[in-house]
Amino acid sequence: MLSREELLKLIDEKYQAMRENPDIYLSGLLHSKPLTYWDYIQVDALLGLQIQRTTEPDEMVFIMYHQINELLFKMILWEIGQVSHCEEITPKKFSMHLGRISRYFDMLSNSFNIMQSGMEIEQYMKYRDTLTPASGFQSAQFRKVEFASTDLLNLIDFRVRPTIDRNTPYEHAFDNMYWQAAGLNPKTGKKSALLSNFEKKYKKEFIDFMQEYNTINLLAKYKSLPEEDRNNLELVNAMRHYDYTVNISWVMNHFNAARHYIESGKGSGEATGGSDWKKYMLPQYQKRIFFPELWTDSELDNWGIDNLEGYKTITDISELTTNKQFKGWQK
Repeated sequence: MLSREELLKLIDEKYQAMRENPDIYLSGLLHSKPLTYWDYIQVDALLGLQIQRTTEPDEMVFIMYHQINELLFKMILWEIGQVSHCEEITPKKFSMHLGRISRYFDMLSNSFNIMQSGMEIEQYMKYRDTLTPASGFQSAQFRKVEFASTDLLNLIDFRVRPTIDRNTPYEHAFDNMYWQAAGLNPKTGKKSALLSNFEKKYKKEFIDFMQEYNTINLLAKYKSLPEEDRNNLELVNAMRHYDYTVNISWVMNHFNAARHYIESGKGSGEATGGSDWKKYMLPQYQKRIFFPELWTDSELDNWGIDNLEGYKTITDISELTTNKQFKGWQK
């Protein structure tokens, strides 16, 4: 513990280095109020954000659940940013942040029990229509997590991915994201209000974000490392674990929760906007894979079909298929 004299000396040096008068800051400290938990966490503001639109009690569960999800997405983006914006990152630091991100997604995966078992189907079906055309599909933060995790090519609709090359503009890439199909009317091919509203609100922000993370997304960051670091087993396993957790575990838990309500026989049996929700959500259809270089050819071919739980980690780098070729993104 530093003495009072030592603390005052360090404070004086700190503010003088900032070309500030330390006495003014000390005077401000003299008149400041003690910090409380409720002020620091902004508890009153946080608890005032749950506004129901119906009289169904379980709608409050639905609101709070999704607000918690958004807070976790913010934590995930915060961790990704610490990796992406670190100029000389070590495998140890890279792995540490990926571990944090995976734990956040583990929370998200496990939390679908709240949605699946924590609301009455009858209540959900009543307030669900009231919320139209809003949908969790419109979570901008989750889309940013995807953009910040991998090259854009890996997020393109699997059916048109072979037609995309390095010269494709960002806007064209955006228009061919795998999730775009879920916002189209399957009969007319026109954009639903869900997708139109989403694009009106976020499209410019998304394209700016895509440009920012073009060369610093997690996959690009990994590929920029020296070969020795790319072969670090702890880092490779951390990346595989994250990839599996987001694109298989989290997706399948989400799918099962959605199916619980959509196929309950107490509604239309359709997802928001009438999309083919199974082909939108199930991993084997869209092949959402953040780090394809770090999975074997067999694992890639069977993505979301076989249980890859046992493949989340490997014991030797040589287990991976070598000489895979993947396109990057330039403009």
